[in-house]
Amino acid sequence: MQDVNAPLMSRGMKAVLASQFLSAFADNALLFAILAQLKAEFYPEWSHPVLQMVFVFTYIILAPFVGQVADRFSKGRVMLFSNLFKFAGALGICLGLNPFLCYGLVGIGAASYSPAKYGILGELTSGDNLVKANGVMEASTIAAILIGSVVGGILSDIHLMLALGTCAVLYALAVIANIYIPRLAAARPGKGWHFKLLLIDFWNACRTLWSNQESRFSLVGTSMFWGAGVTLRFLLVAWVPVALGLQDNATPTYLNAAVAIGIVVGAGLAAKFITLKTVSRCIPAGIVIGVMVVLLALQTNIFPSYVILAVLGIFGGLFVVPLNALLQEKGKETVGAGNAIAVQNLGENSAMLIMLGLYSLAMKVGLSVVSVGIGFGTVFAVAIAGLWIWDRTRKKS
Repeated sequence: MQDVNAPLMSRGMKAVLASQFLSAFADNALLFAILAQLKAEFYPEWSHPVLQMVFVFTYIILAPFVGQVADRFSKGRVMLFSNLFKFAGALGICLGLNPFLCYGLVGIGAASYSPAKYGILGELTSGDNLVKANGVMEASTIAAILIGSVVGGILSDIHLMLALGTCAVLYALAVIANIYIPRLAAARPGKGWHFKLLLIDFWNACRTLWSNQESRFSLVGTSMFWGAGVTLRFLLVAWVPVALGLQDNATPTYLNAAVAIGIVVGAGLAAKFITLKTVSRCIPAGIVIGVMVVLLALQTNIFPSYVILAVLGIFGGLFVVPLNALLQEKGKETVGAGNAIAVQNLGENSAMLIMLGLYSLAMKVGLSVVSVGIGFGTVFAVAIAGLWIWDRTRKKS
């Protein structure tokens, strides 16, 4: 059994971080490469978020099962097979298969990967180090998003096949990194695999976490954050040509990189200044995120846009990292870390599906991207303010 008192940067943690970096790098480069492919093949603009909706839909469909898989097998091996699915999807796109179907296959791998990658943190460390481990994981992930997004955009401007092939190679390297993760004991081995029982177990996990005030607070907050985050990514792709007059594939990735840099800083600040006992300090940061989106939508120059997005990222890191740690701690105490992350994924991806659907609808009916940005930021800020009021009210009751 793994020693939970081992140093934060143990061999197992390094292998997890390497796998996560490579896999997340490929995830983000692949998204921008496929978007460039859709643009080159003249798919309608409203279909672009549909690509992500296919990806998100796999998370929702698999939510009742992937947590069970993560808890009933060694999480390192679950991560390995998940990256194999991603590799197969990326390879299929390189071979000219339907990009929506292949990206759905990548989504299956990502859905299976997520509970394992976060759940394993609670098996490699514990206590206050868990917040630090989450900070390091988020920093590694955002660094991968930063580099992967930029590289995906740049390579797509050079040659589409170069971008797509690079993603396939990165997934293969992530599989190799997974081999070096220690084969930890399964968290909840020995249960059957009856379909009905899995659904019942997942429903019970959902009910347990949503009935607990602290885990419910975390689930609502992270769902809103990631739903907004994925929508902002597509908003930037449509906003850049309209507001800044730039038509290349790289500029939206540079702007996403500014967000990523900010989140790395915010994740570090969260690990330093926020503990499991002071999680509510993160809520005002969420309101600032919405305000920054409104300010961004009104910009016409590129330099202020970078500054605004970097600030948005800093507050994003401060907001989401403590909420993740809180849910993992509560999940570990009740339904298992893998199940907790699966429940979280259901909430987050349901929010993504709803927000992406509304965004796609807004673009299809002809609303200007600037108006969509202003409305989106305003609604998000008001929603987080409501979450803050709810949190303070429940603590007084």
